Amino acid sequence: MALLAPSILSADFANLQRDIKEAVSAGADIIHIDVMDGRFVPNLTIGPCVVESIRKVTDVPFDVHLMIVEPDRYIKDFVSAGADWISVHVEAAVHLHRTVSMIKEFDKKAGVVLNPATPVFFIEDILPFVDFVLIMSVNPGFGGQKFIPQTISKVKKLNAIREKMKLDFLIEIDGGIKIENVKQVIDAGVDVVVAGSAVFKGDIKENVENFKGLIGG
Repeated sequence: MALLAPSILSADFANLQRDIKEAVSAGADIIHIDVMDGRFVPNLTIGPCVVESIRKVTDVPFDVHLMIVEPDRYIKDFVSAGADWISVHVEAAVHLHRTVSMIKEFDKKAGVVLNPATPVFFIEDILPFVDFVLIMSVNPGFGGQKFIPQTISKVKKLNAIREKMKLDFLIEIDGGIKIENVKQVIDAGVDVVVAGSAVFKGDIKENVENFKGLIGG
């Protein structure tokens, strides 16, 4: 059984409360929140104030994905705003162990993120310290992109390392996940599925229920 984490990047920002409530009511396990700074990725999204405002809407975990440079500067702000899971990109964190340790000192789940072109071996030394690894299956920065099929082999490699090292971190995937390919990523070893447009475009309740029927729960 895997967890479903709808990404509000594809929600109606004029009706975030409505869309989040509908997704959670239908069975969403986690709410995924993409934070972009216009520097690490070519887009700007939201900051801690938005996270704080939607924290009142639901008590399911908030999974805050920091697509930003100098993530250490903002971790405390997102913790204060209501983040439960915080992930940082290995490509953006200069002192990754220090950053991961900072997140865990706040008693939050700490994750590292890999872009499509970044190999899994880059993070082997940090794996004993993290709660989850987020594999990007599109290039970060925009929603609604097409899934990169080669990501499947990366998930399999990470899953094999997890088994070999006898670790229990979760494997999360984000980017281009649809009903048509979600079973494929689950079979490769994914534990947490992030889906944006496939959840929030159209009938949210029906979309969530369709995903949950395939991934379990």
